[in-house]
Amino acid sequence: MKIAVNTRLLLKGKLEGIGRFSYEILKRITQNHPEHDFLFIFDRPYDPEFVFADNVEAVVAGPQARHPFLYLLWFEITIPRILKEHKADIFFSPDSYLSLRTQVPSVSVIHDLNFEYYPKDLLFFARNYNRKMFPRFARKASRIVTVSEYSKGDIEKLYAIPASKIDVVYNAAKENFKPLNENERKQVREEFTGGSPYFLYVGALNPRKNLVNLLKAFDGLCMRNPDTDMKLLVVGNKMYRTGPIDDTYRKMQFRERVIFRGHMKVEERNRSYGAALALAYVSYFEGFGIPI
Repeated sequence: MKIAVNTRLLLKGKLEGIGRFSYEILKRITQNHPEHDFLFIFDRPYDPEFVFADNVEAVVAGPQARHPFLYLLWFEITIPRILKEHKADIFFSPDSYLSLRTQVPSVSVIHDLNFEYYPKDLLFFARNYNRKMFPRFARKASRIVTVSEYSKGDIEKLYAIPASKIDVVYNAAKENFKPLNENERKQVREEFTGGSPYFLYVGALNPRKNLVNLLKAFDGLCMRNPDTDMKLLVVGNKMYRTGPIDDTYRKMQFRERVIFRGHMKVEERNRSYGAALALAYVSYFEGFGIPI
């Protein structure tokens, strides 16, 4: 069987969220099922590291799909053409988006429907595209995979999709997350915070992750304990609507104790968990919440 896969989020050095999910899932599926052939469809030049096995063929086809208008071009024109040319039996999309113009049976992973509850957290075109297209993607899919019973219930309720069409496959932590001994913790603290203990936040910087209230809470903690050397280590890249986060940070009395690290390499991020005093996870909507 030839399984075509939307791999547009496999980006070297930029794997976050669904990109990391795609990497881990596809690496295992391709290596564990040599009896099938996989066609990875990229929207830009790819790193050879993402060709996980001998049964993977990779193609690059534009345009680079990073805006709702370009989503339409890529999924409704490019994808049907590629599926037809390569005689794909199945189209698998780990980031929810499908092509409505192909007759190839499709499987979509819908992680959550956060935009239905907090539409203003997304930019105008993105939220309108998602709210218009996701119900159609859900109806189009031959099967839907989601990551929790909560998200399954949302898809069933909001989009009137039969529960029998939706499979729950939970996310999991990688095996290389493990406790560190005291010497290792000390080394990590020296590297990331100059030796100070720290609270850790991991995730994209967007409104849904509730960074505004986390910054306010941390500032309040420091006000009540001005002699503490506690730090807040924020790991993740900016996405959109970070104005309130930036404003809150500028108004903090103890903002010098907040360290924005941006994107971390996998090994660095794993070590940051092991040396943290605690994980601060205050997101107000998640389909699963893998950092926990």
